[in-house]
Amino acid sequence: MLRQLRAAGLEDWFRVRYFNAHVDISSSGVHPYRLHEVRALTGLTFEEMDRLPFRDSPSDGQERLRRALADRFKPGQGHSPFVGNGSTEAILLAVSALVGPGDEVVVTTASYHSLSSLAESVGAKLVWWDLDLTGGQADLDQLRSLVGPRTRAVIVNFPHNPTGVTLTAGEYRELLSIVDHHGAYLLWDAAFAELVYDDAPLPDPSASIERCVSFGTLSKAYGLPGLRVGWCIAPSSLFADLARMRDCVTLNTSPLLEEIASRVVENADAVLRPRLEQARANRAVVIRWLEDNRDIVAGVVPRGGVTFFPQIIGVPDTRPLCEFLADERGVLTVPGDCFGRPDRIRLGFGGLADELGTGLDVLASVVRQWISGRRQRVVA
Repeated sequence: MLRQLRAAGLEDWFRVRYFNAHVDISSSGVHPYRLHEVRALTGLTFEEMDRLPFRDSPSDGQERLRRALADRFKPGQGHSPFVGNGSTEAILLAVSALVGPGDEVVVTTASYHSLSSLAESVGAKLVWWDLDLTGGQADLDQLRSLVGPRTRAVIVNFPHNPTGVTLTAGEYRELLSIVDHHGAYLLWDAAFAELVYDDAPLPDPSASIERCVSFGTLSKAYGLPGLRVGWCIAPSSLFADLARMRDCVTLNTSPLLEEIASRVVENADAVLRPRLEQARANRAVVIRWLEDNRDIVAGVVPRGGVTFFPQIIGVPDTRPLCEFLADERGVLTVPGDCFGRPDRIRLGFGGLADELGTGLDVLASVVRQWISGRRQRVVA
């Protein structure tokens, strides 16, 4: 049963400024598609959409979409896709089904709010696994020390938002082994799984371990955040519990959105390719920017996703800086305190190349003025 939820700092920040920004270098997804582009990439016609009846969908999602997800992500034996209104709903359903008062839940820091606050709201004890923000690595020895007989679940997000940290194939296998050895559930947020640059995407964990639930979405890599379609891949034995909570929340997903989503997943490579190519080119811009501005920022190159999380040198709290950028210069970033690290700033590089270049240039200029102004005040 959900108790009082903490405020979602990231959403509070976006609620005020997201729709007024002129330059967005904050977002965690690729540049959004328009409907005509989706139709061109998938072959979906208006005639087919016109024939669609607006009936309720099944609780676990339209059969065509579930089949497309299974074909794409190849769940292990006994696991199947369960469709939700965004992956956030899928996370809510899974946490409600698996986590209860007093359970220990290991969560990464920095953490996207729904991956930690939902477990906390049902009375779980959060155990924080600190990612190495300097070296850009996941310390699996530390994870091993945190997981024990009281651990109910380990909730992770790789590639990680906001840092861009991800796992090698060997590290992935080691993580699965640690969780499986203790009989805990792995809740695996794969929102960015298909946004990787150096290696193939990590497979769904259900191919290797039984006690796991993974989450996916069309919001991040697919450029369709407004479609609000996500899913979990879960043991079929959990479906009754997932549906029970959904009966009290949203009942089902829109058949129109599921129809579009089905075509997108069936044509996933065609939809992903242009945005992944754009993200790869933008990532090169980020690498150069980090190199050129080492006097004011300290950050690691993101290995996955389209966000990175540099420290602003000499600025212990980036919120006033981010407020100035948004309110005075029209450049949207995210203050690090939204992820529990006020000395850092989340930047996104999934958008248009010109917008990224402009935003990073303005950010660097403002940071230098900001730091210089602080020094002058100290001297005075």
